[in-house]
Amino acid sequence: MLEVRPVACLRDNYAYLVGLKGQPEVVVVDPSEAEPIAAALAAGGQRLVALLNTHHHYDHVGGNEALVARFGPLPVVAHQTDRGRVPGQTVEVLAGDVLSYAGMRFEVLHVPGHTLGAVAYAGHGVVFTGDTLFAGGCGRLFEGTAAMMHHSLNVTLGQLPDDSLVYPGHEYTENNLRFALTLEPTNEALRRWSAAVEAQRRAGQPSVPSSLGQERAGNPFLRCASPALRASLAERLPTSGPVDEVAVFAAARAAKDAF
Repeated sequence: MLEVRPVACLRDNYAYLVGLKGQPEVVVVDPSEAEPIAAALAAGGQRLVALLNTHHHYDHVGGNEALVARFGPLPVVAHQTDRGRVPGQTVEVLAGDVLSYAGMRFEVLHVPGHTLGAVAYAGHGVVFTGDTLFAGGCGRLFEGTAAMMHHSLNVTLGQLPDDSLVYPGHEYTENNLRFALTLEPTNEALRRWSAAVEAQRRAGQPSVPSSLGQERAGNPFLRCASPALRASLAERLPTSGPVDEVAVFAAARAAKDAF
């Protein structure tokens, strides 16, 4: 059985220590800073064997070099196109590659949109999505296009089953769901999710993981076919020609950017 331990970093980032339950070896996903990771390893009596980076932004890779210096030569994984942008990178991956560390296997999913080299790591019923898919939202389009991100969310990640647990890179869920409710205020699944997250956060608990089923029921960026969502975005949609899901996605992303 997989064990995933969120480690709070910086202001609102999550890194994740991931290993098989009862085993001492773990990998870390998106180590934005070294000290919280080192403290969590010590507290759990665990040994770090690899660093998996979802993309090159500093708040996801800032701890790479200090962790390698502290714990010895370790594989540092990122997309092939992020070579030179991810500190200490030693392993270049592409879509469909399979990583094997600490008795676990994760498939690399290339999910461009937030950045061109963004990847997710999927396996054992979980997926680490970085800043591509957030609980209730998605990342800004810094390097990619709306079409890229829509495909990454709805096709590439969309191949995973509903019960897949989603571990994103930030604690953004409350704000994401508040925005989602402005677009679909009568969505009962979304209302229940938002209330549950508010209770979790008041209790000082992480709002992650979500599930892909939850995302499909309430995340506007996975619901671009929803008539209610389209109606809410009508003023931002093209006034002539067919309006496809990518156009709806782009309108939703623009609305979120201004939220």
